[in-house]
Amino acid sequence: MSTTTAIEEVGGLLVGPERVPRNRASAAWRGRPGGSAPPPGTAGGGNIHDDTTAQALGFRGGTVAGSVHLDQFPPVLMAAFGREWFERGSISLVFRNATVDAEPVRAMVGKPNGATQVEARMERADGLLVAEGTAACGGDEPTRLDVLDRRPAGPDELRILAGVEEGRPLTARTFRVEGAEQKARLADSALTEPLDWYSGPSPWGPAIVPCSAIVQLIRNGRNDFGAHIQEAVGLFGAIELRFWSGPLRCDTDYSVSGEVVSVGASPKTEYAWYDSRATDTSGAVAVSMRMQLRWMKASSPLYAADR
Repeated sequence: MSTTTAIEEVGGLLVGPERVPRNRASAAWRGRPGGSAPPPGTAGGGNIHDDTTAQALGFRGGTVAGSVHLDQFPPVLMAAFGREWFERGSISLVFRNATVDAEPVRAMVGKPNGATQVEARMERADGLLVAEGTAACGGDEPTRLDVLDRRPAGPDELRILAGVEEGRPLTARTFRVEGAEQKARLADSALTEPLDWYSGPSPWGPAIVPCSAIVQLIRNGRNDFGAHIQEAVGLFGAIELRFWSGPLRCDTDYSVSGEVVSVGASPKTEYAWYDSRATDTSGAVAVSMRMQLRWMKASSPLYAADR
């Protein structure tokens, strides 16, 4: 693996270099010379990555997806745990403050020093906390998302997620990431840390899949939480990725399954927690994800009478 990433040690944390994650749905990205189309699901209005939609909901502009921020962590995680992090490691983050296109941020991970779970965080250049949580390589200590309160809301508290209950299955499907196609996409990508292993051979054989792509590959289906979510603006509240049997590999067949863990509500959002996993043809789980998805009440017609 070759990377220009220089890792510093600051106050007991391993700190990666400042990077500028891009929001490919932003006007700035689309308007750059040779600009490409935004990724699927982010074009046009109606989602949190669109500048106009996000500003109407009180954000400074279209937000950078939490999954994009995950891509900045692997070089720092490998400095902490070695390449084994891609085989049995985890990253567990709660997103605290949204960033907009090209805002500088740094990824930080605690030094293991015998601890299984270490601190993981991302900060903006001015010190604003973007995400906080834990990272690990093996072990069974609770992650950041394990210790969060996930008590479900009562049915009368839910409008957007009315009828969605614990145990509801996600849409099952299969997928295969073609290595040649991934390499072509990376050539016109906004990936903050484009490791050589993403576009060429890796220690595990074929190229491996970046964290941001894993999130999209094993996340919920469009209709998994009912029809009302199509009318509301959603965003990632928290993401945990855990590797169980090596990285997710290109040119390899996987099956996806998952289920709802709980649903709840806050003053500004309704949210769903769910678990999903990618299983290879032998039946072994390669990677799993715990996700919190939030939908803004202010964006839903179901809350129009409250405004």
